[in-house]
Amino acid sequence: MLLYTFTLRGLAFFAILRSGTGKDTIMTAARPPGGSVFLVEDEVMIRMMVADMLEELGYSIAAEAGEINEAIRLAQNTEFDLAILDVNVNGKVISPVAELIQARNRPFIFATGYGSSGLPEEYRDRPALQKPFQLETLARLIDSTLKGATV
Repeated sequence: MLLYTFTLRGLAFFAILRSGTGKDTIMTAARPPGGSVFLVEDEVMIRMMVADMLEELGYSIAAEAGEINEAIRLAQNTEFDLAILDVNVNGKVISPVAELIQARNRPFIFATGYGSSGLPEEYRDRPALQKPFQLETLARLIDSTLKGATV
């Protein structure tokens, strides 16, 4: 009997493989909750990578959006603890989504490949991740943003 453990999108899967029995078992165990994140990113592969990073850090994904109108709808109707917002979503600035999240008094972080000068002017005091970023950088910025939040 062999026991394999692997993770996919934050769930741990345990597979028990018995040689020749044809009765393999797969069990799942959820990760401990670390809070929920609303993620807006138009590049699918980057969104998947960031979602995986967040789940590795113990966060769940409350919702994901790859375009502004969907992000606006989700920002109004989804419960989450933190949002990570790509600044430029298919050529449109993220400001309408940021305004909704700010009105709900939820913390958010921008993700940008343009540096702080690429942030909308009214949000240049907000935390920002410089793309590409690593897991440790993401973890530190989330931690400091949540500690400074007044939700």
